[in-house]
Amino acid sequence: MIDWMRRTPLDQHGGRLGAAEEHPGFADVAYRRRRDRLAAAAEHHPVGSASPRVEYTEAEHATWRTVHAALVEAQRERACREVLRAGENAPVPADRVPQHEEVSDHLEQLTGFRFTLAGGIVPNKRFLGAMADGYFHAVQYVRHPAMPLYTPEPDVLHDVFGHGTHLCDPWFADLYRTVGRAAARVESRDALDLISRLYWFTLEYGVAWEDGSPKAYGAALLSSYGELGHFPRADLRPLDIPDMLRLPYEVAGYQPVLYAVDALPRLADFLHGFLDDFDEDTCARLSLPALPERGFMARPGPGGTLDRRG
Repeated sequence: MIDWMRRTPLDQHGGRLGAAEEHPGFADVAYRRRRDRLAAAAEHHPVGSASPRVEYTEAEHATWRTVHAALVEAQRERACREVLRAGENAPVPADRVPQHEEVSDHLEQLTGFRFTLAGGIVPNKRFLGAMADGYFHAVQYVRHPAMPLYTPEPDVLHDVFGHGTHLCDPWFADLYRTVGRAAARVESRDALDLISRLYWFTLEYGVAWEDGSPKAYGAALLSSYGELGHFPRADLRPLDIPDMLRLPYEVAGYQPVLYAVDALPRLADFLHGFLDDFDEDTCARLSLPALPERGFMARPGPGGTLDRRG
C-alpha cells in the first residue's frame, strides 16, 4: 500500500483536512463495511453485464447533492465551454445518487456507451480495452459524508458525474473509443502503460487554453473541487508524448505538472494521430523513451496507485 496523499489537502475554506490516511473513511468501520460490500459485487462481474441496483441511503444522497452543487459552481469558472455544454445534456441528476443502469440507458442513446461495474483495481487491458466496445468501468460507492469535498479514492461521483459528462458527448466518446481500440490491439505491459499515461494526462487530467486562460476538460479535474481550484497553478506544458513518458507523475497529491492543448478541438487530432496506428512497435519506431519500472494502473482501489479527490 502506498500513501494516497503525501501533502495535506485544504478544504473549500482553506482549512487543513489532514493526510489521506487520517480521512474518516479509514476509521469508520460501518462506512468501510458498506463501501467494501458494494465493491465486492464487481468480483467476477462480466464486462457489459448489468450493474446491480443499490439502495442508497439518505446520507449518501445528501453527500451527492453537496458535491454535485459545489462542482457545478466550480466548473462554471474553471471548465472548458465544450465541457459545460456537454454537462447540460448529461443524464446525471443533481438531487440523488443515480443507478448505473438508468444513466447508461441514456448514454447508450446518445453515444453508445454504458457503465460496467468496477470495485477497485482493474488491469489496463480490461479497463482501457473495454472502451473500444463502449464500456466504461465505474464504481458504485459514495465518499464519506463527513468530508464530502475530499476523497482519497475515486467514487461514484467521479465515475458517473465526471466521466458521464464526457460519455454523453459524441466528440468525447469518440476519444474514449480511440484509446480503447489502441489498447485492444496490444498486449505488452509497456504498450498498455504508454496508452494509460496518455489517457491519464488527457481524458483524466487534461487542460486546454481558452481565451488566454487554462480550462479543465479532464474528468479527474472536473470531479475534484480541490483540483479545479489548484490546476491553474500547476506547471502547464504543451502536449508532448516523450515528456509525458519521462515525467514521474504524481500519484498522491495535486498534480504538479499538467499538459495543455492550445485549443480543445485539436485534442482529437493529437490522440487520433498517435493512437489510430498504435501497435507494439510504436515506441521503438518513434524512439520514445522507456517508461519507469513500475507501470500505471488505470483503475485503482484501496491502496492502489491513483489518487483522485473530490
